[in-house]
Amino acid sequence: MHGAHNADLALYVHWPFCLAKCPYCDFNSHVRAQIDQARWRDALLRELQHYADRLNPRRLTSIFFGGGTPSLMPGETVAAAIEAACAAWTPAPDLEITLEANPTSVETGRFSDYAAAGVERLSLGVQALNDRALAFLGRQHSATEAMAALDLALARFPRVTFDLIYARPGQSLADWQQELTEALALGSEHLSLYQLVLEEGTRFHAAARRGELRLPEEEAQVVLFEATQALTARAGLPAYEISNHARPGRESRHNLTYWRYGDYLGIGPGAHSRLSDHMGRWAQRQHRAPEVWLERVERKGHAEQERNLLSPERQLEELTVMGLRLTDGLSLTSVEARLGAPLESLLPQDRLQRLIERGLLEKDADGLRATASGRLRLDALLRFLFAC
Repeated sequence: MHGAHNADLALYVHWPFCLAKCPYCDFNSHVRAQIDQARWRDALLRELQHYADRLNPRRLTSIFFGGGTPSLMPGETVAAAIEAACAAWTPAPDLEITLEANPTSVETGRFSDYAAAGVERLSLGVQALNDRALAFLGRQHSATEAMAALDLALARFPRVTFDLIYARPGQSLADWQQELTEALALGSEHLSLYQLVLEEGTRFHAAARRGELRLPEEEAQVVLFEATQALTARAGLPAYEISNHARPGRESRHNLTYWRYGDYLGIGPGAHSRLSDHMGRWAQRQHRAPEVWLERVERKGHAEQERNLLSPERQLEELTVMGLRLTDGLSLTSVEARLGAPLESLLPQDRLQRLIERGLLEKDADGLRATASGRLRLDALLRFLFAC
């Protein structure tokens, strides 16, 4: 991959281990009784170095430690990865470094270690603010522990975000408004608010198929979504992406790289990448299974399982799917720069026009974006646009 553009790069580091598997989670996460921390640290650094040798020169704009539960990593692993990444690429002056943490799996000492290592943005997996909901979601922490962890995070890190899951079985509009109002009062600059989805292969999906679990009806979910938009906007944290809300200027720069279809490198088990060079845009994926990943990295320096050059059609689809999630939508100039042709000449005109006439999309000189009702029906809208 020599000769790559001197472009911005976001780095994702995947830590695949958790204390327990949540019943709604379909991420590449695993529970292990024993983890050889030194061995894992060496392997992550080795895979990072493998790509650093192939990808120079780049400007590093963000590092994101995701999982799994990265807060099960020792501080020295995080510090070593940050140091290696900043040596491999030129760190941007406003380099954003995020680490995901669970309220249970980290104590004060770890928070301090992460801050000392250079993490400046902590993402806390709170998920709910009452114990009954937390037990239902299979979380290992109480609401009290979540609040204590949040207080601690706000004292230790310049930037803090946390997640909540709503549209849970039996959750009324009043329940959610109360919970969200409480969350907005906690002083975080960023919130990720996800509707509960039954992902295939999860315990919740199996329970729903047996008739033991029922999500709110679609109409109720729409009402909850609209209330979420209204409450967060009123509190000064409007949605900048379907599930993400922030004070203006405090958006996740790392995630914006995904949604704006920038270049990112993923290392660790199952991590995905999208990388551009003089030949085009590449999609790659590392082996998913932690033990296989580890063995391959130790044997040959990386565990890349797939690497494909993306067709212009595939790039158009990915770019549109990601960009329409953003409130700002797709920038027409950046699409043309990426694909070498104006967006309107690439998308099916008749379908695009029908979606605009139905009030689901809007287009002006700057961009193409989904309207509020378009974002509610984004999956169906995209299926129609790409006839898939």
